[in-house]
Amino acid sequence: MTFTRETDHGTPPALATGKSVTLTIDGETVTMPEGTSIMRAASLTGCSIPKLCATDNVESFGSCRLCLVEVEGRNGYPASCTTPIVEGMVVRTQSERLKQLRRGVMELYISDHPLDCLTCPANGDCELQEQAGAVGLRDVRYGYDGATNMGQAKDQSNPYFDFDPSKCIVCSRCVRACDEVQGTFALTIEGRGFDSKVSPSQGQDFLSSECVSCGACVQACPTATLTEKKVVEIGTPDRAVVTTCAYCGVGCTFRAEMRGAELVRMVPWKEGKANRGHSCVKGRFAWGYAQHRDRILKPMIRASVEEPWREVSWEEAIAHTASEFKRIQSQYGTRSIGGITSSRCTNEETFLVQKLIRQGFGNNNVDTCARVCHSPTGYGLKTTFGTSAGTQDFDSVMQSDVILVIGANPTDGHPVFASRMKKRLRQGAKLIVIDPRRTDLVKSPHVEAAHHLPLRPGTNVAMLTALAHVIVTENLFDEAFIRERCDWDEFMDWAAFVAEPSRSPEAVEPLTGVKAEDVRAAARLYATGGNGAIYYGLGVTEHSQGSSTVMAIANLAMATGNIGREGVGVNPLRGQNNVQGACDMGSFPHEFSGYRHVSDDAVREQFEQAWGVALDAEPGLRIPNMLDAATDGTFKGIFIQGEDILQSDPNTHHVAAGLAAMECVVVQDLFLNETANYAHVFLPGSTFLEKDGTFTNAERRIQRVRKVMAPLNGYGDWEIVQLVAQAMGLNWSYSHPSEIMDEIAALTPTFAGVHYDRLDAEGSLQWPANDAAPDGTPTMHIDGFVRGRGKFVVTDYVPTDEKTGPRFPLLLTTGRILSQYNVGAQTRRTANEAWHPEDRLEMHPSDAENRGIKDGDWVSLKSRAGETSLRALITERVAPGVVYTTFHHPDTQANVITTDYSDWATNCPEYKVTAVQVMPSNGPSDWQRDYASQARHSRRIAPLEAAE
Repeated sequence: MTFTRETDHGTPPALATGKSVTLTIDGETVTMPEGTSIMRAASLTGCSIPKLCATDNVESFGSCRLCLVEVEGRNGYPASCTTPIVEGMVVRTQSERLKQLRRGVMELYISDHPLDCLTCPANGDCELQEQAGAVGLRDVRYGYDGATNMGQAKDQSNPYFDFDPSKCIVCSRCVRACDEVQGTFALTIEGRGFDSKVSPSQGQDFLSSECVSCGACVQACPTATLTEKKVVEIGTPDRAVVTTCAYCGVGCTFRAEMRGAELVRMVPWKEGKANRGHSCVKGRFAWGYAQHRDRILKPMIRASVEEPWREVSWEEAIAHTASEFKRIQSQYGTRSIGGITSSRCTNEETFLVQKLIRQGFGNNNVDTCARVCHSPTGYGLKTTFGTSAGTQDFDSVMQSDVILVIGANPTDGHPVFASRMKKRLRQGAKLIVIDPRRTDLVKSPHVEAAHHLPLRPGTNVAMLTALAHVIVTENLFDEAFIRERCDWDEFMDWAAFVAEPSRSPEAVEPLTGVKAEDVRAAARLYATGGNGAIYYGLGVTEHSQGSSTVMAIANLAMATGNIGREGVGVNPLRGQNNVQGACDMGSFPHEFSGYRHVSDDAVREQFEQAWGVALDAEPGLRIPNMLDAATDGTFKGIFIQGEDILQSDPNTHHVAAGLAAMECVVVQDLFLNETANYAHVFLPGSTFLEKDGTFTNAERRIQRVRKVMAPLNGYGDWEIVQLVAQAMGLNWSYSHPSEIMDEIAALTPTFAGVHYDRLDAEGSLQWPANDAAPDGTPTMHIDGFVRGRGKFVVTDYVPTDEKTGPRFPLLLTTGRILSQYNVGAQTRRTANEAWHPEDRLEMHPSDAENRGIKDGDWVSLKSRAGETSLRALITERVAPGVVYTTFHHPDTQANVITTDYSDWATNCPEYKVTAVQVMPSNGPSDWQRDYASQARHSRRIAPLEAAE
């Protein structure tokens, strides 16, 4: 298969005006949208105009002067990239004079460029080389030594790409990509004339600079100035497969570019509707874990967690798993086992796990990681709007006038979406940030929040009610929208509730710690500033009032009419790549796929007919209930697909006790993670590069995952689940994930129109995709809410039971960082460790000074639930009385600290509010040292001879 780069039309599409322009290019009459550049119009007709500074990922620049054209009736030779088409224009892209001008320009470039093409890593994939041929350059009158740039040292500090200034042609594409696409503004052009050169930040190397390693500069570079180390190591790719990233909920689409069976690079696909050709450091570069030496490729079993692992054949492992589950059910009853689906696996794999539990185990004891992150989203949005998902696509933010971000840190957790949001903010949209920390969105280059409301952790509901108080008492609500689309009586009850003086900004200021005048100003801006969009994350859901907060957000959107069109809406920023899909597929113990309750006789009958068994009408156990039942002695076996609950779930000691009490813990994963310390069977999983299927991102976008390489363990994850099901006596015979999706579509109304052929042809679909919405649904609730009329819900503020006091005077909250992902199982096995090698505890300088703590000191972090140690990071990003840490490293075990308090409706843990004390420490705690020793012991693998 011949490798070709994606077509680059030179300049971005014109903003849609609905008007067209007819012109003539090289004698051919063409019609294009108004505002299109001559270069793009020519490219779309199959005519390639030479270019170097132009690329369709950034705005036109007009500096290289290689793309000159002739326009009839105009003097001179305009640059085609900066010249828009007009009606009746006649353009010539080739003439003797143009050839002469272009060769002269290219001569200047080549004279200052080293001609080491045969040994250059971009040889055969270099635009400078390609364009020199395109203009017919055969001789250079000025010499070839590249004297100006030769001798400049390479910057090899970045773990993923090199910067070789000797090859730079100062086209500014990297600088513009950093500014316009990423929005970091980390690069600049330093110097003038022949001394001009690209410089990261203020003369720093790339690793030390503000560069976030998104790869936009590397992708934009037309030469080998910025080159990925893997290209140098392996060579240029010879084929490409389009697939979907397996990190966060943005769901970026990539071209996995291969050389033979080796992956060379992941290039963000310009046709990807979620990422629009952009990426972050994780999706672009951090895929090396797929072939890391820690990866387990052979099944293993052991009778006791005290014994070493024993490698066995797949046949023995599957038979043993099925036998143990059957034994446990025979001894303890049908409901004594269950399972957890993975939000990192495909829709098809997740669907099969919940089907295995319901059809094969005979119960509804299935749950997923959304229990500990976004289960309040499902409950809150289904209650108010009628569907358990966000309302908009990511493109919608470009139509927003006011953006309210609450409990989310998009620049770290959802960086590609954050770049698009920042672009809209630079265009003039206003920003409100509600967060205890001063995140990057509060103030960063060319972006500053109009209002930052640094509320005290745990007071989200009080804050949102205060905002609602202003909107209602100042008559800023949209009465026409409410009367037409919502239940007016419920609105009146809600309005009377929020209007009470006890819920005014002034009254709640002592609770939230936010000045009343700031709350009032933010409320007025959101209600009157035009299209208002709300984006939220785990800082909303991971509270004892998570569901109440989600409903309070929905109340605000309905009250102001900010639902049902582009630029508005309520948008949860999902954490993992397929957490939306895992929920869609029926991974909760009370719901089948499509969020239909297991007690619904008609729905259950549909599944019973399809699966040929009677299904349980009683909801099963949630994850916390499974662990409680295990310690009580009634829950004895669990199948865990791709989740590390020992590190990710709250109160680590309780999780460990629950797992230790079970007789058969089966873990299906890539690595021997922390949960596997308590496992009896380990079934090696496959990475996203090794499987076919689909992921559903945070905007309900269903996208194809395509196999790039053969599974190193021998099986895809869906095949492993099918083998277990067959060993349990189920008659499964899927031959490809497309057949699983056909079953999903047949049983799930919102997926009825989803089939692989459509996804392959169209790239993606957003559910609901069915007869009522054959092309999918980018924006929800346009003509009415799914539930009928929008439901206003009174959300009273109930303080958490987790209280500060003399013993635990500080509040701990947690979150993510850009370079690491979740529990770090993947990213810690890549070069991303260079940016975040350990979790740190952020403390305000006043809190640190009071305790005699300096930056970098080891500190003890202690709560009512447990204690750990880590190093301090002294910063004013957190307010006095609040400390913050990430949870990416198992040797910190931040969830040892978190408590059992959880959301009243869904049991989502209250990770974001934990009362703690911080004191100086001499290093890791005794518990951490003991745990590390136990973990090493549990990972022992018996010698191969013994296994045989």
